[in-house]
Amino acid sequence: MGRNLKVVVREKDVCWEYCEKLEGNKVRCKFCNKVLNGGISRLKFHLSRLPSKGVHPCSKVRDEVTDRVKAIIAMKEEGKEAASAKKQRLAEVKSPHVLIPSTKMLIPVEASPPLVKLFPPTTSRPQSSFDAERFVAEFFFENKLDFSVAHSSSYQLMLEAFGGLEFKGPSPEALRTTWLQKLKSEITLQMKEIEKDWVSTGCTVIADTWTDNKSRAIMNFYVSSPLGTFFHKSVDASTYFKNTKCLCDLFDSVIQDFGPENVVQVITNNALNYDSVGNHIMQNYGTIYWSQCASNCLNQILEDFSKVDWVNRCILQAQNITRFIYNHGWVVELMRKFTAGQEIVRTGITKSTSSFLSLQSMLKHRSRLKHMFNSPEYSSSPYANRPHSLSSIDILEDNEFWGAVEEIAAVSEPLLKVLRDVSGGKPAVGSIYESMTKVKDSIRTYYIMDEVKCKTFLDIVDRRWQHQLHSRLHAAAAYLNPSIQYNPEVKFLGIIKEDFLHVVDKLLVQPELRHDITTQIYVFKKAQGMFGSNLAREARNTTSPGMWWEQYGDSAPGLQRVAVRILSQVCSAATFERNWSSIQQMHSEKRNRLDKETLSDLLYVHYNLKLRAKQKNAEVDPIVLDEIDMTSDWVEEAENPNPAQWLDRFSSALDGGDLNTRQFNTSIFSSNDHIFGL
Repeated sequence: MGRNLKVVVREKDVCWEYCEKLEGNKVRCKFCNKVLNGGISRLKFHLSRLPSKGVHPCSKVRDEVTDRVKAIIAMKEEGKEAASAKKQRLAEVKSPHVLIPSTKMLIPVEASPPLVKLFPPTTSRPQSSFDAERFVAEFFFENKLDFSVAHSSSYQLMLEAFGGLEFKGPSPEALRTTWLQKLKSEITLQMKEIEKDWVSTGCTVIADTWTDNKSRAIMNFYVSSPLGTFFHKSVDASTYFKNTKCLCDLFDSVIQDFGPENVVQVITNNALNYDSVGNHIMQNYGTIYWSQCASNCLNQILEDFSKVDWVNRCILQAQNITRFIYNHGWVVELMRKFTAGQEIVRTGITKSTSSFLSLQSMLKHRSRLKHMFNSPEYSSSPYANRPHSLSSIDILEDNEFWGAVEEIAAVSEPLLKVLRDVSGGKPAVGSIYESMTKVKDSIRTYYIMDEVKCKTFLDIVDRRWQHQLHSRLHAAAAYLNPSIQYNPEVKFLGIIKEDFLHVVDKLLVQPELRHDITTQIYVFKKAQGMFGSNLAREARNTTSPGMWWEQYGDSAPGLQRVAVRILSQVCSAATFERNWSSIQQMHSEKRNRLDKETLSDLLYVHYNLKLRAKQKNAEVDPIVLDEIDMTSDWVEEAENPNPAQWLDRFSSALDGGDLNTRQFNTSIFSSNDHIFGL
């Protein structure tokens, strides 16, 4: 009777649904088919991936199952802790003092400081000391902290303050070996899991390149798809970046890493002349397109805008004001008082972006800046009568200047919007064509009475669009985007239809999917079958184009395959973290092979953790940096730079400078400049 009751109680455990009961006390995991001795308890640790009782973590269990099992284990641990606490309270009633072993002193219980756990036991926070160690390790890797920090007494005191006296953080050696390999393996497994989706969505290979004035070129490779973006590797191509054959071989090897059948496009910036390499890729691989980074091209349009005489003059005048403010500490604090703590200078992902964002910011704070300079507090200060101050006041009172600022803000805002759309890491191939059309329409509308200015800006946009940004893939994506195709105000030009048919012919290589493709195109255009359902109609403008085709494209299976693969791609490389100090170290000739392999692993973990954090934080403006660049023309006095700003200046240099002309200066790195303590 007792045995039967025990079996019934065991069978009620929800974790039994994840395993098959075998003879004796053995169970078989339904995810990886591994047989475990010890019954349901060991299965829980197997599925939760918690290192306990010598149980190997399951490599195939789904994340939601892992979280659920961790929560079950945590609840059980809470129960044990509650029972233990109850026993201790009973003991305390008998004895009002507790012996502290480390001090051998008797102190009153009420005077004993409470021990605070690292995190409360919830499913979104660590469930064990192992989880807590993981977060500490990820903190080190994500921020490139020197592992020797873990030797410091303050490090351990900090962990004890949050995790209790029993919690010991990972040692430098554990970080360098155990945790490095564990996180690397987990990231690789995540990537392998995402690869399964590439069969339907395809992926984009991104090559981000830096060059310097010493013929040095380093390339970072990423792979992106709707489920995530991953850093792949970094390559020093300095010895052969002008050799077309060697570059072609390099790109061939990267494409082979991901499978040519999975790669839809390769995106590059134009730091190097890739035309011949692009031709090689498109000829060698019948289903792969070669594209330039949209963010890079849009930045060059903004840069060309800033070179227009009257625009450049306006920017210089505005910089005259901001440099005066930011190079005098008292004036900066007064400015922040009038702007409610907001900065008037905004640093973007490129020099040109920073200029147009800062002009918009100054326009927003126009009245506040005037009030500041006219306030009794400023007028009575020693700064009020300085020549630089007087010239700044003259500019602020110049209506012609503010008229130019308003005009520049109006013309640049549509481009900045497109830059935000393509730089956020989301699939944007389906919208870039329409977005650029709207940019041109906004310029025409704004300058409807000024043909000269209208032509000036339209010519800049057209030149960059035709020679860099436009591609057949963008045209085909626009044609397949339901929000554009079914918009009665849109009429496709013949050239777009030609580009669309070319892409379909190139990507649809399976004969069984081609035989009725004309009918499928007709069904899509006329919104017949599932395309015409109420749900499909309602989702045209609310669902991402790739997802829309995946859900409602079954009436045209061949076209559906092409549409999902095209519309699932990004069109920019501007979402990725750049850190030259790390990259330069890895490629240093002074490092032995072991050092380079370790640092390569560190970079792999570091970059992917940064990408994961960035992809989770969708609220952040992708074209604005958190900190002001203290070396920019908007802040730094060229004649007398402030030596107190060296740290900011160093940080900016590490990030590689302007997106379009990224360069690094090896002189800023000393021989003792190391990361991770290597």
